[in-house]
Amino acid sequence: MNTTENLPWLSAGGYVSDGGLETDLIFNRGVDLPEFASFPLVEDDRGRGLLRDYYDGYAAVARRAGVGLTLESPTWRANPDWGARVGYDAAALDRVNRAAIGFLDQLRDSYADLEDVRIIGALGPRGDGYVAGERTDPDVAADYHRGQVESFAAAGVDVVAAYTITGPEEGIGIARAARQTGVPVLVGFTVETDGRLPDGTALRDAVALVEAEEAPDGFLVNCAHPTHITPALEDGEWLGRIVQVNPNASTLSHAELDAAEELDPGDLGLLTTSYDALRAQLPGLAVVGGCCGTDARHVAALWGV
Repeated sequence: MNTTENLPWLSAGGYVSDGGLETDLIFNRGVDLPEFASFPLVEDDRGRGLLRDYYDGYAAVARRAGVGLTLESPTWRANPDWGARVGYDAAALDRVNRAAIGFLDQLRDSYADLEDVRIIGALGPRGDGYVAGERTDPDVAADYHRGQVESFAAAGVDVVAAYTITGPEEGIGIARAARQTGVPVLVGFTVETDGRLPDGTALRDAVALVEAEEAPDGFLVNCAHPTHITPALEDGEWLGRIVQVNPNASTLSHAELDAAEELDPGDLGLLTTSYDALRAQLPGLAVVGGCCGTDARHVAALWGV
């Protein structure tokens, strides 16, 4: 499937994505996020103020770069298992997922001077994004993620995107839930330092498996340093299906980052040069941002502004 069929805006120009929301809030802004969940912040004025200030930084980058902006919702943990850990049942999750998209819609109105602003309903894995769990059945994964996808669709997102998925089966399930709901979808994987998914699958093979079963509108890679992603980029037409890359600032492994008590902001020069090397291999790359350890400074450097 050609990405531009359902998401023509991706071929119209570049888009600034945000950075590492949760690590920025925790380490740079001193915000306590139990279970790494940022979605409860949309429930009160203080939380919305923190989020607004965060997104304003990336709007400024897009403004300087003269390109569009994607606003990814702060809902990576807003699924049933993780939501339950912070006191959210199904009804509360539906409310907060819709509220997150509504909040971003208001922000979009305030960024009317930008080239284009798109809202992405962000969802994460059922398990730990740093550790591969047991392989799941794609239909089970579709049933699990469907509620959040339906909340996003009802609130009017431009696209649903899955981040930090550790195995192809869950990616298939998320794409299936989105197709059944009738909303465009991007499937995103993370990789270890060797370029393979945490479950050991080669990135190329993971993309092929999802394409064969339930083709999404594109793929993304996040939560890995560019030097970890590079080994995965075997030549082939499949590289054109990757439309977004959001790297970590640090070259540490997922296990090392998980154990770290301080933020590793990484080497900004290495981040930018290694990301530039990726660009030449990814003809469909349209959305550029960051992930863990990055903030607006890192993303601005990736855009050269």
